[in-house]
Amino acid sequence: MEIENATVALAALGHPTRLSVFRLLVEAGPEGRTPGEMAEVLSLPGATLSFHLKDLAAAGLIAGEAQGRHISYRAEFDAMNGLIEFLTRNCCGGDATRCRPAARASRKAPRKVREA
Repeated sequence: MEIENATVALAALGHPTRLSVFRLLVEAGPEGRTPGEMAEVLSLPGATLSFHLKDLAAAGLIAGEAQGRHISYRAEFDAMNGLIEFLTRNCCGGDATRCRPAARASRKAPRKVREA
């Protein structure tokens, strides 16, 4: 993936609804989901979902496949992995050992010890 494709994909994923749709399709795996299923899970009107599906498909992140009278949409995992590879290419100057995420710190503030 090159910068032009990456910017289109990132722009498509930059909208909360499209990101939710894409994540739902990633979760569904190669079997995908029908628009009716997605609309129900995400509580979206059909026209709104259709608009967002069109943008994700134009970005190459999802594809629709006719299955009888229905269309099933699925995530394009090669495109997703290509975007991840593009974003992490040459991470930390090529030193992969420095690119690991830091361990999550506890979200709780440390308790103060009362002095006697």
